[in-house]
Parts: sequence; C-alpha cells; structure tokens
Amino acid sequence: MITKYLYDENAYDYHDGGYRPLKKAPGEEHPLNVPDFLKPDRIEGNEIYYTVTAQAGETKILPGKPTHTWGYNGSILGPAIQFETGKTYHVTLKNELDEVTTFHWHGLNIVGPYEDGGPHAPVYPHGERKITFTVDQPAANIWLHPHPCPETACQVWNGLAAPVIITDGHEQSLKLPRRWGVNDFPVVLQDRSYHDNQLDYKADYDVDGTLGDYALVNGTVNPVVNVTKPIVRLRFLNGSNRREWRLHFADYHPFTQIGSDGGLLPEAVEMDRIMLTCAERADVLVNFSDYQPGQEVILQTDDFDLIKFKIGDIKKENMLLPSPLAEIPALSVDENTPVFKTVMSGMDDQVRLDGKLFDMQRIDTRQQVDQTQIWEVSNTNDMEGGMIHPFHIHGCQFQLIDRNGHAVNPNEHGWKDTIGVNPNETVRIKVKFTKLGIFMYHCHILEHEDTGMMAQIEIFDPDHPIEYHLMPMNHKM
Repeated sequence: MITKYLYDENAYDYHDGGYRPLKKAPGEEHPLNVPDFLKPDRIEGNEIYYTVTAQAGETKILPGKPTHTWGYNGSILGPAIQFETGKTYHVTLKNELDEVTTFHWHGLNIVGPYEDGGPHAPVYPHGERKITFTVDQPAANIWLHPHPCPETACQVWNGLAAPVIITDGHEQSLKLPRRWGVNDFPVVLQDRSYHDNQLDYKADYDVDGTLGDYALVNGTVNPVVNVTKPIVRLRFLNGSNRREWRLHFADYHPFTQIGSDGGLLPEAVEMDRIMLTCAERADVLVNFSDYQPGQEVILQTDDFDLIKFKIGDIKKENMLLPSPLAEIPALSVDENTPVFKTVMSGMDDQVRLDGKLFDMQRIDTRQQVDQTQIWEVSNTNDMEGGMIHPFHIHGCQFQLIDRNGHAVNPNEHGWKDTIGVNPNETVRIKVKFTKLGIFMYHCHILEHEDTGMMAQIEIFDPDHPIEYHLMPMNHKM
C-alpha cells in the first residue's frame, strides 16, 4: 500500500511565491458533467470518420452571467473521443475560432509533425485540416489539446481540452467498470479564475505557470457524483496549466491504480493518495462497498474538497483483478546505442531545455525509428526553492528505468509519456519511436513550453530519408 506522495515535497507548487490556494466556488453543488462520446460522421468497416471543431461558446459555470469559453464540438472542453486499436481514423479538424490553433493528440503514437498536431500543424481561422492514422497501441487514457506555441497555455485556459479513450481486446476482456457516467467517469482536473464571470488570461498570467482560484472538474465547479455501483472507475487527467493535484479521500479510503499515461499497469497498485503533475494520467478503481447509503465521501486535493461522492443503495462487491494485469514487454536497448541526455533548467522566464530556447526551424537531436535509446532527463533546479518539471515526449510511450539510480515508484512500471522530474534529479527512461516524423519534447507546464522550454527530435529511417520544410514561428502565427 502506497501511503505517501511520490515526489519531493520541498518542490511542491504550494511553496511557490505565486501559488494560489483553491477556494470554494460560489453557488450550489452541481452534478459532475460527464461528456458524451463523439459520434462518428460515418463508419465503413474498420474505417471511422470523425469531425472535431474548435469553437467559441458560452458556459454556465458560476452564478450570474455565463462565461465565454472555448471547446471542441461544444462550448467547453469536448466530447470524449473513442479509438479502438487496429482501426483507422479519418479526422477532419476544423477551426471556427478567430485565431490559429492546432490539434495535438497527447499520448497517441502517430506520425509527426502534422498528424501529431504540434506547432507545425496549424489550422488557420475558419479553415480545416484532414488527418488519417491507424491506432496500434494498447488501451489507454490520452487527451486532445491545442499546441500552437506560444499560445498553447491561453487556449487551454479558455477551455480547449478533451479526453480520448483507446480501447483494445485485452482491456475489454477484463471485468472493469465501463458504464460511462454510471461507474466509469473521466475526471479532467483544472483550475480557473474569473473576472465578472469571465476568463482573463492576461490578468492571471504567471510565467512559471498560471493558477486559478477555483477547481473545475470536467468544467464543473462544486461537483457531486451519485454512487449507484459499488466499484467506480475514475480516469484522472491533470489538464491544468500548472497546478499539481495531490489526491486522496478525506478519510484516506484506499483505492487501486490500474493504469497510467499509456495504458494498464503490469500489476495493480494499492494506495490511499496519488499526485499528478501536469498532463499525467491515472486510471483508478474505488470500492465504496464499506460505506452505507446516505454517507458522503469527499475526494480532496491537499486539504481542499474537490468532489463529493454520495453513496446510494449499493451492495458489497469485491474487486477481482488478474495478475498480471497487462503484459508489458521490456524495451531492449543495444549496448552500442549512445545515451541521450537532456536537461531542464531554470524557473520563471529563465527556463531552458539544454540551455536553449525553442526554435521551430531547428532539429535538436535525431533518433532512428524502431531503435530503443536510453534518455537521461535531468532537472537542475535546486532542492531548496526549485520546482518539479513535468517532462513530455510527443509521438511515443516510454518506460522508466530509475530515478537518481534508485528504483522507480510502483505505479511507474507501465507506459508513460509524461513524468515529473524532481529538482536535482535525473530520470532514466527507455524511448522507442515506431513512427517517423518530427516531434516535440518539453516541460508540460504550459507557460514554460510557451516560453521556449521545448526542443525537437527527428525520427528517421536511414533507408528512406524525408525532407521537412519547417516554418518559422512568426509565419505560423
């Protein structure tokens, strides 16, 4: 049983001078918003067609006037988008906003830089882009968000983000909760401040990561979930610009983590708390059988009440999970392959990746497709006064080896695409790309990546070279 948070407390966000503790939002409690699944435009065998539209709208969040927000196929956030391993998807990406955006499939192993949706794949106002890809990775909880650096943070703040669910035959064969909105819930964790009920990103901006006064879960303030089944699945996503979420029930009721960023863990992990840095995901099961009808169970972050679970008339049920939960083959590294080292440094506007700021026309490193390489990812911030930098790589899922030479945490044995790196820590990971292209790697504090804490890797096939025409930042914008 894990009974502590697995990051360095000295570097938690609440030590930052610009930290904003969460406040209870005004107004009543609201049923937790559960997004519907996006309906396909059409299905032709294993070929599925979707349209995803970035658009502006209004959302009732606080008492009084509605808030001007952005969303995908709606006014805020987006529908849940479902992919199935082995099927091919044709997606039309439409931009009904008045500024350029991109559609980044965070955690999806597809070619880059255009299908992946990084800054090289702009969709201009009232324009569209069409992409096609075949899903060939295990079941996982990933997500969609914009990536038009240096406007990523502002566009996410305005509401652009959506959960994406990948399913496969193995995950479907397990007896897991899967009644959407009944015992299976997406939990998109964000925080926002409002000015006369409106968002004002410039007013709240913090170069070290923008924080809000109020917690939003799936775009809902003061959310409530009626528990009608004893075992509930919560698909946590830290969709915040900066905030870390240290989650636990008020009575430290235990729960079971079954998955991380890239899918199911090899073994379920029992815990009574979990911490997620920006963009990290955790798939957990909670057994509420010990509670009586009418009781209320509170999920907290630190000491703030986040979600109220109201226990209904449920029957006691035991969780029976297989061991192993999933087979995860260890990536094999050729001993002759050099180690790649990358360093995150600085805070505020002095953040750098390998001592440099992002340049859209510069390739910072190259790696051969289908070749596994060890990366050493370091955070040079001081142990005292430094901060955790969440490190993300586009276009792949990787495996952790160790942290400062020590064993990784029990819930880090699965596939990951984002890891929090403590100050003065080096995390070694095994990285293998199976798709060609140019991909970003960066700190996922959104203001840090917009500031330039980001670099580019080209994944190449020596027998089939590709020439990329990389646009400059000012041309894209």
